[in-house]
Amino acid sequence: MMQEPRLKAFYSDHFVLPLPPGHRFPMQKYRLLRESVAASVPQASFEEAPWTTDGVLALAHHPRYIERVTQGDLSDKEQKAIGFPWTPQMVERSRRSAGATISACRAAFGSGVAVNLAGGTHHAYADHGEGFCIFNDAAIAARLMQAERRARRVAIIDLDVHQGNGTASILASDESVFTFSVHGQNNYPFTKESSDLDIALPDGVGDEDYLASLGEGLDTLFARFAPDLIIYLAGADPHEGDRLGKMKLTMSGLAARDRMVLDRARERRLPVAIAMAGGYGKNIQDTVAIHLQTIRIASTYAGPAGADQTVSAE
Repeated sequence: MMQEPRLKAFYSDHFVLPLPPGHRFPMQKYRLLRESVAASVPQASFEEAPWTTDGVLALAHHPRYIERVTQGDLSDKEQKAIGFPWTPQMVERSRRSAGATISACRAAFGSGVAVNLAGGTHHAYADHGEGFCIFNDAAIAARLMQAERRARRVAIIDLDVHQGNGTASILASDESVFTFSVHGQNNYPFTKESSDLDIALPDGVGDEDYLASLGEGLDTLFARFAPDLIIYLAGADPHEGDRLGKMKLTMSGLAARDRMVLDRARERRLPVAIAMAGGYGKNIQDTVAIHLQTIRIASTYAGPAGADQTVSAE
């Protein structure tokens, strides 16, 4: 018997960002992931990511930066820092990817969990992009959920192997958003920002030590902060087969990571929006399998959670 869809998945992979031959960013992973989810996660339903307006982007980014990105007025140095050549398709896809995280946040208030099949662009600062990131989807979505009075307080749990430096910078003085990052201490970005909680781990860390550190970090987060929403960046790059990760987590370790985050959220009846963040496997199918595993796990936590809620202003 077919299972009724209950996990909303938002996608933008058909807005293709053209890259030159040999480019190291695995753009095709997003299409492969959507196809894999469609084939093997019957609980998932798919919606095209909406386009994000300038006004919404400006919740986290300087208007002049948004304008320059849109018009293609970035310098060669700025484009090199981002890692993508400027094209109109780059702008379209970046706006759509932010829209997918926004939509996943909204959906999570009704179903408990929802996913962006891309996103996690945590290296984007208010006024510039870095590391394959143009607009910071998590920061934008957190601010918009507050503006829409869906959440007063948002926690961003960033488990990409690279620190979310842009997110930490944008939200540094915002006490209503808690930024928590578990990342490689010797990995990019080599100059780190200060999140509300940073756990920097050594090269070669494995499942046991990683999970112990994550558990302690989550305890600290919830002791210090009471969120109404979690935005979870479930990077595939801590995996032992990742080209850029330098960690040694196994597939089972990454599954335990995802369940730990989702269990802590469910204990507190907190909605969770999940973005895929990074993944640079030596074999792209390994990266797709890790992201697919995250979505399969998420689908077991999703279900009716009542009507969308809003919170009143204080």
